[in-house]
Amino acid sequence: MSAALEARGLVVRYGPTTAVDGIDLDLARGEVLALLGPNGAGKSSTVEVCTGFRPASGGRVTVLGHAPDDDAVRPRVGVMPQGGGAYPAVRTGEMLHLVADCAAHPIDPGRLLDVLGLRHRARTPYKRLSGGEQQRLALACAVVGRPELVFLDEPTAGLDPQARHLVWDLVRALRRDGVGVLLTTHLMDEAEQLADDVVIIDKGRVVAHGSPAQLTAGDQTELRFRAPAGMDTAGLDDRLPDGYATTETTPGRYRVQGRIDPGALAAITSWCADQGVMADDVQVVRRSLEDVFLDLTGRELRP
Repeated sequence: MSAALEARGLVVRYGPTTAVDGIDLDLARGEVLALLGPNGAGKSSTVEVCTGFRPASGGRVTVLGHAPDDDAVRPRVGVMPQGGGAYPAVRTGEMLHLVADCAAHPIDPGRLLDVLGLRHRARTPYKRLSGGEQQRLALACAVVGRPELVFLDEPTAGLDPQARHLVWDLVRALRRDGVGVLLTTHLMDEAEQLADDVVIIDKGRVVAHGSPAQLTAGDQTELRFRAPAGMDTAGLDDRLPDGYATTETTPGRYRVQGRIDPGALAAITSWCADQGVMADDVQVVRRSLEDVFLDLTGRELRP
């Protein structure tokens, strides 16, 4: 079978501005690809080209072996946009049935309403749904046609924890059924939980690519503990080998960055004992996908 999605050297320009600058993407069937990046990184432009809503300025994109705007592709692809995409006055059940009627072999809309907790809102106009309910309806519309490839743009934005985990379960079910899923999200734990592959882009270029385990691999860890606020940690850094750094992140909460092995742990607890304090709530924390993301894209706010 052909790949679900391939992009080679994708470029998107808006006049003199280059929003996407030669990125490559590969998504196999039955896998989840998380496309991550700060605001303005080029994620939405990339998805718009891949879904056939915008022509590429350069490069090549194939969706299920065809051009993204090929009529043969549209019935085989599901799209969940950020904005929801339903008519304001349409009722929930009507909207889902309308989309299902356009598919050759749809999932039973009633079953989806039950799965996504919308059965009791079937006769409620879209504009009267809560933000989370609108999100769940948009997801239902994206998958009701049994697509082979699904684009999910911030699928859990604004959802409570229960609904969020329900969406995660649905994404996992899509993967088990052999569906390719391209997911954009600002929630790093969501990407770690769901993605087989992660592509981080910034300023239109790929800055990292790999599985969550590959991107977070390495010896860099940190130890966190609580102790009285305002302690002079210079003495602790003197006891540790080069490459370690201790900071008081908030009053009374300390972070030691470096490779935390038994020797480093003994030095930290011994130093605390010499200060006459007990280190409390000691945690060894490994590098997360969010740490990788911030290291690569910076910590400044984006417009």
